[in-house]
Amino acid sequence: TAVVAPTAGLGAGVSLGPCAVIGAGAQIGDDTVIGAACVLGEDVRLGPGCFLYPRVTIYAGVHVGARAILHSGVVLGSDGFGFVFDGQRYEKFPQLGWLEVGDDVEIGANTTVDRGALGATWIGDGVKIDNLVQVAHNVTIGEHCVIAAQTGISGSVVIEPYVVIGGQVGIGDHVRIERGAVLGAGCGILPHKIIRRGLTVWGTPARPLKEHLAQLATLARLTKKA
Repeated sequence: TAVVAPTAGLGAGVSLGPCAVIGAGAQIGDDTVIGAACVLGEDVRLGPGCFLYPRVTIYAGVHVGARAILHSGVVLGSDGFGFVFDGQRYEKFPQLGWLEVGDDVEIGANTTVDRGALGATWIGDGVKIDNLVQVAHNVTIGEHCVIAAQTGISGSVVIEPYVVIGGQVGIGDHVRIERGAVLGAGCGILPHKIIRRGLTVWGTPARPLKEHLAQLATLARLTKKA
């Protein structure tokens, strides 16, 4: 019951589950497994050795490297949240960019990664993303970053390699997270901020960990006096 466009290319050893759909011009690398009800749009590229669990959706033009693991409900290449107010109503800003995903990337269930508005969204080699994460348009995530569940990353954020992001972190637009930084669970990064290399931050708005703990201790003392 799989539907494969005549112009799609399937490598050696590719497996397609029931009701999978492969669009025109798509290219699937050797030994890739595509689960039931997955949909791959036109001109999608999947490298060799990928594994797609059921119900993964990849929009047209997305490129995914080798050995990717995509869990159920993953959506890659959806439109970014871009609208322009004309004085009376919001008009959709065309999302004309694309999405590039590197090698050895794993993306958890029901996570979404938007395509770029005019350029690209980039996910580097070895990135591991948990369930229920939102990655907006024109985000760059460097190699070997780890991102825990329910994190939201706004548009045009740059995350350098080896960053660790805890669960339920909120990152405003145009933020830069430098190499090796750690964002504690639940913290909030305001738009246009820079988190410096190797720094651990916590809280909302995010502060260096020692400063955040000192503020909590002061607050605890104040409540005891009250």
